[in-house]
Amino acid sequence: MFKIQLLSYFILTSTLIIGQSKTPTCYKRDKGNNFKSNTLSVGQIAETEKYDVTFYYLNLNMTNTSTELSGKVAMYAKAIEPLDSALFELFSTFNITGITVNGESVNYSRVNSAIKVPVNAQSNEQFIIETTYDGIPPTAATNPLGGSGMSQDDSPTWGNDVVWSLSEPFSAYEWFPCKQSLTDKADSSYFFITVPSNLKAGSNGVLEQVTDLGNGFSRYEWKNRHPIDYYLISVSVASYVEYNIYANPAGAPNPILIQNYIYDNPQTLPYFQDDIDETVDFMELFYELFGPYPFEDEKYGHCMAPFSGGMEHQTMTTQGFFTKGLTAHELGHQWWGDHVTCASWCDIWINEGFASYSEYLMLENLYPNEKDAHMEDVHDNVMNQNGGSVWVLDSLNENRIFNGRLTYDKGAAIVHSMRYMIMDDPMFFQILKDFQIEYADGTAYGVDFKNALETASGQDFTAFFEQWYFGEGYPTYSIEWEQNESNLLVQINHSASKPNVTPTFTNDLDVKFQRIGLPDTTIRFTISSNSEVFNIENIGTISGNITIDPRNWIINKVGSITGSNITEVEHLENYIQNIQLSPNPSNGVFKVENLKNPANVIIRDMNGKIRKKLVITSQDLIDIKSLGKGVYLIEIQLDKSSKILRLISY
Repeated sequence: MFKIQLLSYFILTSTLIIGQSKTPTCYKRDKGNNFKSNTLSVGQIAETEKYDVTFYYLNLNMTNTSTELSGKVAMYAKAIEPLDSALFELFSTFNITGITVNGESVNYSRVNSAIKVPVNAQSNEQFIIETTYDGIPPTAATNPLGGSGMSQDDSPTWGNDVVWSLSEPFSAYEWFPCKQSLTDKADSSYFFITVPSNLKAGSNGVLEQVTDLGNGFSRYEWKNRHPIDYYLISVSVASYVEYNIYANPAGAPNPILIQNYIYDNPQTLPYFQDDIDETVDFMELFYELFGPYPFEDEKYGHCMAPFSGGMEHQTMTTQGFFTKGLTAHELGHQWWGDHVTCASWCDIWINEGFASYSEYLMLENLYPNEKDAHMEDVHDNVMNQNGGSVWVLDSLNENRIFNGRLTYDKGAAIVHSMRYMIMDDPMFFQILKDFQIEYADGTAYGVDFKNALETASGQDFTAFFEQWYFGEGYPTYSIEWEQNESNLLVQINHSASKPNVTPTFTNDLDVKFQRIGLPDTTIRFTISSNSEVFNIENIGTISGNITIDPRNWIINKVGSITGSNITEVEHLENYIQNIQLSPNPSNGVFKVENLKNPANVIIRDMNGKIRKKLVITSQDLIDIKSLGKGVYLIEIQLDKSSKILRLISY
């Protein structure tokens, strides 16, 4: 199907918007599925939903040469409804030496990793379950579901033995008794770790004190006073040296401590120091872009561990090495993943998509010469395969949840595209800040961000999410063009890489035209079908050098760009050509002349931002005095065509 669109081209160096929008119905996938764990049945999950965890107190004995641990964990909770029992998780091979409820010893039942204890609590009544236990956390070899909750290894480069936790997505129960539900954050947590005195133990929150227990042991007492999800509670034990630096973001009430536990090897800190120091710049940048650091009254920091990446444990990332991309990604998680957490593993994009886009924002602001190559690499990786959605259908499949091509790269790329569709950076970054405020210390679904975009911008992102978030694939764009004196006919075609899932991509698209004797100009087209023709008036003479999406806003491939005869637009309707604005210039009140039928009108400023939408007839007066003086683009949408005219308002 073809659409014929006519544009009077006035501002040759501006980016203009051409086209009409299309908004198919979004599927009801807004809340993901109800699975919170890969270890419990649906009925067992329902039992855990009958209470709310308010506080975790972990008091454990650990070392750096073995994952074996012992101690006790108290889980403070509040009944949501009258309870006679409560169910939580702990891996089945741990030796439980006792469980108390509100200080009284109780008998308990145990089916695999599910533990049920008697609880006599009324609605809103608090109770405390304390479990004393010991044992060795499972490994991938000893746990049929895989094991990664607690690991031990030595650094092959630096020679340091380390024990560290990594509980995402389902492995917290592999080392401490807990409730594994994303939507039930504990209000706070304390973690006391007893270790040999030659070691240090890092964790969440503030290190309130290190107590010398005698006999060669010390207790590290960490206190986190912010809401925290189960998988973000962490520990890392090794022979560390402490290296502290401070960030001073604009508007922060106090300097922010960045507390780093680095391998106790004389060569390690000098090797990574410059990279670690960059955390200060990243903190100050993200403070500006995302809003205040959520945990600035405590700290941010790093604990080194021998694995090939990082894990965004709240206030103290566990990190195997330091590069600017990795460090920026994990710091971005403190806002996206820790402060605001995905409400379902289906919507892991809330965590990983935005953290991955943090890498681009870091490059854009601090290393601008690297940003374009970075986004090109991101797009290329996404297009290595034809399909795959950002939204995760199989939310119990760990490999799918953390798919680098889809969750990370495509997730970041569509955030970039949303920014482009908003076309107003101050608004876009205010949306990010407002989202952090609205969902502070809580959880959010992907569609919650969609709603935030729509509320702030006035745009409908239904089609965008259907195609780019829930949908699969990407478009390949081709262009045919024909010059007619100073006018240009442009036919934009696109095919989809996964047409059985997402046959059409309806979004804006920038096209850059090189002109003879005039500066290059970029025009923004609104794509609403797989093949459309646009008539651009008064553009001048183009050289034939045409670039699709010059700033990599949209995941796409480029097909052919050729000159041709576009017969479908040889005879534009006279009436379309006769449509004019009167008066023009105007005092802010005008009408559309020669309009036969009612039409939709979209009014944009010269930055492309939509300022007003309405439906009119030829008799209607349009009043834009409230928008102020300036130049506006008036898009008149007809049945199968549109015309965009410039209005001067004074």
